[in-house]
Amino acid sequence: MRALAVLIASFLVAAAPATSEEVVAGLSQDAINITANFEGSEILIFGAVSRVAPAPEGDLEVIITVEGPSVPVAVRRKDRRFGIWVNTDSIEVDAAPSFYAVATTSPFREVISATENLRHRVSIPRAIRAVGLGVEDAGAFTSALIRIRESEDLYQLIEGGVTLREGTLFDTAIQLPANLVEGDYRTRIILTRGGEVLDVYQQDIAVRKVGLERFIYNLAHERPLVYGILSLTIAILAGWLASAVFRYIRA
Repeated sequence: MRALAVLIASFLVAAAPATSEEVVAGLSQDAINITANFEGSEILIFGAVSRVAPAPEGDLEVIITVEGPSVPVAVRRKDRRFGIWVNTDSIEVDAAPSFYAVATTSPFREVISATENLRHRVSIPRAIRAVGLGVEDAGAFTSALIRIRESEDLYQLIEGGVTLREGTLFDTAIQLPANLVEGDYRTRIILTRGGEVLDVYQQDIAVRKVGLERFIYNLAHERPLVYGILSLTIAILAGWLASAVFRYIRA
């Protein structure tokens, strides 16, 4: 699969109008369907660098990010008070990506400067926008959120995960977990040299629920009363059926 991606990237750079040092790229798929038995997916991202003049001094680096829809999150800290655990401080994360992966050609600190990272919001902490509510160590809350989502494979930092060949062709594979949020996932390919951003390419991946998953999702959001009654009915029927089977086995 990766060999095919490199071949396609070669054709892309040959056909591209080379006006400056810029990205020419593609994705193995631009749409993902979430079904009842969805177990995750892999996105192959590949491309090439188009240029009209010889490459300037300095190593070329490639950063690839995949960002899911951002949602607000309330992060709370628990503390033991009078023998029980209670919520003490909290912070409101105004916008945290539901999924965020960063793959680079080299260690992250070597591929982009702190200023450019701040400007383009490339790293995982920079992608999260938090507003502290009277909490001095707000950074501890965002760090906790990152650790939790890293353990669920929702946040990924893949240093060295992008392969760059002959300073022109690149590719990487991003694993998308099963617990994806529906929406448009923004893919960015960022070229840097000496820590400075040269070019940014962007393309979206549509993640949608289909089939039974789509029916249940629409029913829950568009007709919550009907959804609640249906769920209660199914639960009662399931309980009755389980009881009947148990009585039959005991008989």
